[in-house]
Amino acid sequence: MSQLAPDTQEMLNSLRAAVTETLERKRRLGQYAVIWKDGKPELAGGDAPESQIDISHPQGSSTS
Repeated sequence: MSQLAPDTQEMLNSLRAAVTETLERKRRLGQYAVIWKDGKPELAGGDAPESQIDISHPQGSSTS
């Protein structure tokens, strides 16, 4: 991986810290989060719905 410019690395570090803080806050509040895993979105957390909703279509609707 190529070396990032110092200001770019600082921005990336800030974004990572913000995401980590937000996910931790959601965890403490018992809220689920939508994360990207294995090339697709996934619901994660204690109160995530049991069945995965289809988040690729608005309002969980299907194209059929």
